[in-house]
Amino acid sequence: MLRWLLVILTLLLTFSPLAAQEVEWSIDASVLLSNREGGDGYTSDQTIMFTRLTPEVGFSMLDGEHVVKGGVVWFQPLIDDFTGYKLLPTLYYRYNRPDGWHATLGMMPRSLMVKRMPRYLWSDSLGHCQPNLRGVMLQLIKPAGYAEIAVDWRQLQRDDKREAFTTFLNTDWRVAGPFRLEGHLQYSHLAMSRKNASGQHVNDDIVINPMAALDFSYHTTLDSLRLSAGAIIALERDRGTDEWVKRAGFVANATARWRWLELDETFYAGQGIMPLYPALGSLLNLGDPYFNNKLYSRTDLVFHVVNNRFVDLMGSVSLHATDKVTGFWQQIACRFYLDSHTWKQRHDKDYLKNGHLEPLY
Repeated sequence: MLRWLLVILTLLLTFSPLAAQEVEWSIDASVLLSNREGGDGYTSDQTIMFTRLTPEVGFSMLDGEHVVKGGVVWFQPLIDDFTGYKLLPTLYYRYNRPDGWHATLGMMPRSLMVKRMPRYLWSDSLGHCQPNLRGVMLQLIKPAGYAEIAVDWRQLQRDDKREAFTTFLNTDWRVAGPFRLEGHLQYSHLAMSRKNASGQHVNDDIVINPMAALDFSYHTTLDSLRLSAGAIIALERDRGTDEWVKRAGFVANATARWRWLELDETFYAGQGIMPLYPALGSLLNLGDPYFNNKLYSRTDLVFHVVNNRFVDLMGSVSLHATDKVTGFWQQIACRFYLDSHTWKQRHDKDYLKNGHLEPLY
């Protein structure tokens, strides 16, 4: 796969001058050291250490309206040799319209999404190990907000592998002043393998999450301040019984940042969602298993030691509290990102310093 990817990119770049194309490239490198303590049966104690390198190269036409890029994701655990690594291909076409519409097809980096999905829809661990979407994504991005819908084909059917895909819709729009409406809708499907074992059935998971928010980022001395609250409605089905298991709860988020210091709080109360997680794990349920509890609070205190347009070096502590257990995570992470557009501004110190690179973790 990697050999054919390099051949395709070489041919594309060879003929690029014939169509007045512009070469585009990017380098996304990150390191994560995470120590997790005090978990429960679904979130066991563990230490995660790895590096991730994602180079991409391609070309654009008509002032960036058409973009083709390809590369590879090199995922490497921090050990003494090269064992345990994983290579994931990246190859996609992106169509950008001046009116805010964007369409992307192929194996695309998840960072093309406008915002990171909430952790009850996509857990930290999956974000570490599955940095790409595989399918198609359509986005409308405006100054007042955005909407994006995508299909992510997570696993193809094989003799011993079950077909799995996820469809999701994310949106967030300013209504008036600081008041905003946002929402998330996600459907995950898990089919059977070709040589399925007895007792294996098709499974479905649906999460509906309407939210209302107040964004005071431009009304205080803080760099950002946002409060949001809403409902989580979750439905799961094992087609062996063809009965839907329905769960619901209340979720609230608060995020504030001042210069290098950031505080994030998530609170959930209601029926524990993801009832099939004990049997199927992340094959079906993509969210953080902490939300399987009836009461859950996560508090993140983040220190951005170095943060500008091309690097984010941060340390954080996370406290997870449920009615049964309290978990304590410590994390050090660094992301370095540089692309052809930022490189053109490399001599403009004000441009490089006055901006924040979003952390991956």
